[in-house]
Amino acid sequence: MTKTNSGEPSSPFLSSQQIAEILSERVGERGQAMAVVVGIVEPQGRRIIARGRFSRDDPRPVDGDTLFEIGSVTKVFTTLLLADMANRGELELDDPIEKLLPPEVSAPRRNGRSITLADLASHMSSLPRLPDNMAPADNADPYADYTVEQLHEFLCNHRLAHDIGTHHEYSNVGFGLLGHVLARRAGTDYDQLIQDRIAIPLGMDSTAIALTAALSARLAHGHGLGLMPVANWNLPTLAGAGALRSTVRDLLTFIEAALDSTSPLAAAFDLTLSTRRPLGADTMEIGLGWMIEKAGGEEIVWHNGGTGGYCSFLGFLPKSRRGVVVLANTVTEFVDNFGRHLLDPATVLAPPPKQRTEISIDPQLYDNYVGQYQLAPGAVIDVARDGDRLMVQLTGQEQYEIFPETERDFFLKIVDAQITFEGSGRAEGLTLHQAGQQMPAARIV
Repeated sequence: MTKTNSGEPSSPFLSSQQIAEILSERVGERGQAMAVVVGIVEPQGRRIIARGRFSRDDPRPVDGDTLFEIGSVTKVFTTLLLADMANRGELELDDPIEKLLPPEVSAPRRNGRSITLADLASHMSSLPRLPDNMAPADNADPYADYTVEQLHEFLCNHRLAHDIGTHHEYSNVGFGLLGHVLARRAGTDYDQLIQDRIAIPLGMDSTAIALTAALSARLAHGHGLGLMPVANWNLPTLAGAGALRSTVRDLLTFIEAALDSTSPLAAAFDLTLSTRRPLGADTMEIGLGWMIEKAGGEEIVWHNGGTGGYCSFLGFLPKSRRGVVVLANTVTEFVDNFGRHLLDPATVLAPPPKQRTEISIDPQLYDNYVGQYQLAPGAVIDVARDGDRLMVQLTGQEQYEIFPETERDFFLKIVDAQITFEGSGRAEGLTLHQAGQQMPAARIV
């Protein structure tokens, strides 16, 4: 076996030093995430590279044993449960969901066709992304108060917009329902079913929903836009859609089990990958939960996830027996982009946001910019002074401070966005620069 210059066995993936350099550039209080942990599994072994801290107020460094909310990566655990139960003869993939629901609960049908378990597992049920009777009391924890009774009520009253099995629509309520009916069939709750069928057999002792005191102590705090701390999410009814917490070390074990024909769940993993439906493109299919893409001579099998304060990516290459896990305690596009780049170097790694420097200017200049600017119909940017601070607020959003880069160019720290005030003296308009777009707004007041 050959060695790289760093002393590591040769690998088509980036070296640990290269990954560490990228993370050092992207992680931190002026970066794209408070913390990121990357795991690599290859025939020659594992690597874990981490940068960052538990939170702004907790300087502990993250590592392979730090817990994160993994969001929708939970979905491939849910479909693995489904495949395992099918292999044990406890149910059939083509069972209609009514078979596993209470007799008083009717499930939506269309043109005489029932929704099956396989339809739920492949996002082909025609159920919407979210139930239409979901009205969270707290948007910071939006699933927390959604009840089983509301889920059953939704099923009884919902009318499908498309024929079942013909239309791919990513559905959190569909996967929440799948986890719900599997747990009913097993006579337990979803978290315990995960422990009994996946976590304990694979030795994943840091993967769960309800956390012990010891696991809670290893849970990194989540962060939203601007690296601001946010609340954890709870999904008591729709757990199968995204409730799990886990670590990079445990998720590498999960990938290894998917690649190992001797794993206790090998047959279940095989079923999740062999049961496929096309997604309208020659290079893309969906298995049971997994997204499956062709890239050169390889297939990329992957899923990603996100909650209010975390992002996750998990993927592997069955042919070359390599896999990647990326977890962050921040909402950031970097996780998906970096995970895909590690698996497939043809995926370009997006550059980091430009680091901007705040300068001191005479606050009296802010009077030239105070006013209202029409960005679009129904969307107005209000610019106001708050003492020596200049504040902006878009219709329907919170007010944020902007900081001078020049006398007429300002930037937000909460998101990667900038504002240029147009004209000399009193501004005639402004331009919002965000996500590669230049959006002009004329002064209206």
